[in-house]
Amino acid sequence: MSTGHPKLYAELAGWWQLISPTEDYADEAAFFGRLFRAENAGTVLELGCGGGNVAWFLKEDFVLTLTDISEAMLAESKKQNPELEHIEGDMRTLRLDRTFDGILIHDAIMYMSSEEDLRAALLTAYEHCKPGGVAVFVPDWVAETFQPGTTHEGVDRGDRGVRYLEWTWDADPNDTKVNYEFILALKEGDELRAVVDRQVVGVFPRATWLRLLEDVGFEPEVVEDPSTGGERVEVFVGHKPLPPAG
Repeated sequence: MSTGHPKLYAELAGWWQLISPTEDYADEAAFFGRLFRAENAGTVLELGCGGGNVAWFLKEDFVLTLTDISEAMLAESKKQNPELEHIEGDMRTLRLDRTFDGILIHDAIMYMSSEEDLRAALLTAYEHCKPGGVAVFVPDWVAETFQPGTTHEGVDRGDRGVRYLEWTWDADPNDTKVNYEFILALKEGDELRAVVDRQVVGVFPRATWLRLLEDVGFEPEVVEDPSTGGERVEVFVGHKPLPPAG
């Protein structure tokens, strides 16, 4: 039965560790940790945690609460982070009635494909951030850095193996949407099947990000992630102001 989520995060979630293994996230998780430690964050809410790969590293230094819209991906995260709190919810509408020192939205923010959705997710982050706290947003691209392209990868582990080809392209440069298209070959024992997963993500100009962050109440800045091996990835950091003294 279709859940409305991309296949990678629904019926293929059990393949996630082959497609995107935890060890690949070590460097960027270390970078996020430095950002949070610089703000003396102790508690961190991750919106759109996926399979929990970033959390696996951050949990050594922070008290984490993990949320995701996909029940299947939360189940994957629970396998490697059973000690952490997991909550199913949509980052556009989630309200937990508590606040955290830090908020993280990794590349799940890319699935906000309209300004309305992006603003809603940023507002959720603001509402859950303590005054004086910090929120970190990690889109794969902004409009100024997006480049269409293809990638291909493959890995085998035990009796399972995966090969995939990914296209990234922009069907309409005048809108905020970009196309992800995957063809995956999945081998389990003697069985082999092919799956096509078509996704649409959002790409916004840097100025739009900064405007929306300010609109919801953050004081924003842009930093570059040094862990990407030369690829330019801009990270948006939102500081929630303290209330006026007195």
